[in-house]
Amino acid sequence: MRGKVWAAAILCAGLGGAAAAQDITVIGEVHDNPAHHAAQARIVAGMAPRALVFEMLTPEQAGRVADETPREAAVLEELFGWAESGWPAFSLYFPIIEAAPEARIYGAGVTRAQAREAMEANAAGGGVLPEEELRLFGLDAPLPEDEQAAREALQMAAHCDALPEEMLPGMVRIQRLRDAMLAHAALEALEETGGPVAVITGNGHARMDWGMPALVARAAPEVALRVIGQTEEGVPLPGGFDEVLSAPAAEREDPCAAFR
Repeated sequence: MRGKVWAAAILCAGLGGAAAAQDITVIGEVHDNPAHHAAQARIVAGMAPRALVFEMLTPEQAGRVADETPREAAVLEELFGWAESGWPAFSLYFPIIEAAPEARIYGAGVTRAQAREAMEANAAGGGVLPEEELRLFGLDAPLPEDEQAAREALQMAAHCDALPEEMLPGMVRIQRLRDAMLAHAALEALEETGGPVAVITGNGHARMDWGMPALVARAAPEVALRVIGQTEEGVPLPGGFDEVLSAPAAEREDPCAAFR
């Protein structure tokens, strides 16, 4: 993580006083939908953020961008090692960076090693985030039984009902860790740049009931959030959003074919 731990600043000074409207704007997506990324770029261009937080980048990857680094697609794609990341094409995401050329780039991604640790350990964020932040984000305590069951059901559905049931608690721990990493990065970006901050992430992490916005609200209630979700073909998004945009569904192969 870059710089000092933001949590100390929150506890001591409330991020420097009263927060301004829309300090953090969270913009969800279906990862492979080009229309969603085009909408993110338009929103980012309109808000002129001082910081961009990406679920798709780890803090280490984002830290490779220096002040003198050219904001060129080929340069950044190579610098991030995007081709090995497993995310959709960088050409979908670069227009978002291009829309805010002066914004500082932050990464909130969880590495494979960190995900494996969360899967195998009996805690969502041990060894990844400071103990103080685990408490602030509520990762030091189990979820309510009904929420745990709902999250496990979503993980099963997202993996085409093909996961062994014993894997589901670990998958939920990874999801909670990803939410917390996003919240950490967004609050760190707000403290270091003064905001506004734009967060680019999947709809599941953007949901207001238990995703990243809920953790920000829990840890720093004075921070003003706006949360935008993006769906396809008008299908309702669960979890609550301030605004939901819709676009045609992207052309894609059957995601469950690999599980058959």
